[in-house]
Amino acid sequence: MAHVELRGPMLGARWLLLLLVLTSSLGPARPEPRVPCYFIFEDSLVDNGNNNNNASLAVANYPPYGVDFAGGPTGRFTNGLTTVDVIPKLLGFHGFIPPYARTRGQALLAGVNFASAAAGIQEETGRQLGGRIPLSGQLQNYRSAVQEMVRILGGEETAATYLSKCIFSVGMGSNDYLNNYFMPALYGTSRQYTPEQYADVLTQQYSQQLRTLYNSGARKVALIGVGQVGCSPSELAQRSPDGVSCVEEINSAIGVFNAKLIGVVDELNALDGAHFIYINGYGIFEDIMRNSAAYGASVTNRGCCGVGRNNGQITCLPYQAPCAYRNEYLFFDAFHPTEAAIVLIAKRSYSARSPSDAYPMDIRRLAKV
Repeated sequence: MAHVELRGPMLGARWLLLLLVLTSSLGPARPEPRVPCYFIFEDSLVDNGNNNNNASLAVANYPPYGVDFAGGPTGRFTNGLTTVDVIPKLLGFHGFIPPYARTRGQALLAGVNFASAAAGIQEETGRQLGGRIPLSGQLQNYRSAVQEMVRILGGEETAATYLSKCIFSVGMGSNDYLNNYFMPALYGTSRQYTPEQYADVLTQQYSQQLRTLYNSGARKVALIGVGQVGCSPSELAQRSPDGVSCVEEINSAIGVFNAKLIGVVDELNALDGAHFIYINGYGIFEDIMRNSAAYGASVTNRGCCGVGRNNGQITCLPYQAPCAYRNEYLFFDAFHPTEAAIVLIAKRSYSARSPSDAYPMDIRRLAKV
């Protein structure tokens, strides 16, 4: 491109006028998000495409998934938005947090979704479903992203300051129960550990993984508790005596694990500059289920789409039309909530409706720390 030297007050005035015209035509500037970036580590509840190219049964990049999403099927395991689509919007982000599988360079600075369907705290969790990225692999991908951000931002100190202002959302553990502990034919953990012992094993490993995240720059971390897996249509169909009552054996084990996460939060908040919080996903979903009629959800024990079994995985059958009134269903498939339920969960995670929703604060307050 040729070098053009601009001189003279008239030319400067013309450029100023042009700039004013262009600025006015673009409308008012949009406000900046409350935090500069948002990073996500989880499983199929928020995977938005990282598993699409894996040799895996845990994929959702086909209809009817995404039937209510503007981009159609993307890898999201629901009909529309996930919680990590809704929460960034509440934080003021203007677009969706992209999957790490197709994000590099400058785009990393706004945050990345590292979530992978079937992923767990334990390496072997979900192995019967094929390719997936366990939490350890997600952390490895994050460290690679940090190295790139250090290069972009011009140094480790600058990158550390930048990352300290971001929010990190971490929600692991459901597959360690659903696709590990409660699959005795494939995994030996339920024979090796009592629910109390297994919760100890998980939280000890989880705590170390979260320290790794802290050592790589994370300071504001929202730890998402495991939901009521024992109330999912899949577990109701397989284990419930009447097809309606939640499976207490599963929910009780998850309750033990979630209770220990409070201690993990307290432990990690002793680290310099750390602000870890716990979002009570179990309690929030329990309240939504108990008061489902008030929320307009009349169907709580089955999914909105047709489901099929593929080596133990129950997902929507490809290209089958889902139910017409999706807002009336809590679940879209045999495991994952509908967008209607997800929006309720996300809003309460962001701004707690009751003191039990978040500890010691909600995501809205975390953003202000």
